[in-house]
Amino acid sequence: MRRLVLGLVFFASVIGFASAAELGDDGLHKEDWFSITFKDVGEDIAAAKEEGKRLAIVFEQRGCIYCRKMHEELLADPKIRNYVRDHFKMVQYNLFGDEEVTDLDGETLSEKTAARRWGVVFTPTILFMPDDVPEEGTAVQAAVATMPGAFGKKTFLHMFEWVAEKGYEGEEHFQKYHARKLAEEGDTGAE
Repeated sequence: MRRLVLGLVFFASVIGFASAAELGDDGLHKEDWFSITFKDVGEDIAAAKEEGKRLAIVFEQRGCIYCRKMHEELLADPKIRNYVRDHFKMVQYNLFGDEEVTDLDGETLSEKTAARRWGVVFTPTILFMPDDVPEEGTAVQAAVATMPGAFGKKTFLHMFEWVAEKGYEGEEHFQKYHARKLAEEGDTGAE
């Protein structure tokens, strides 16, 4: 019996490692479908639109357990991954990174300076950008929604759906939308 239990534990650990998101040299989890860009927010919004998608900027940091959860539990779920990948151009920023970023107002700064400027203090934090490049302001002023943190699968997916459906333009607040979707799915729990 002990061998069977040890064998199952070993098998589970191998499966877990096989499905784990790879870590890059910067310590951030990498998805092969995330976009690598010059981090010019205006150009990225325009490029996303050309692809029929929306731009989502995701801030992460080395060693972030919630970022790991986002990659290994949320984005590893085929339903969530496929929806996000099909509707959004995801660009990853490092909360403490030094890569150059060009804000919508033309100011050039590092990723970490952009994070401070945009008030990003948690990881992961996702900024959902508008369809079109705004004529003025900064990325955080233009963002149509922000998701600070990793939530349960349904909350995470519903936020992406709400943004894709432009729920922020209507009268139904995200929390009401989420509750309605859970009820439609027959789910009484808040995930």
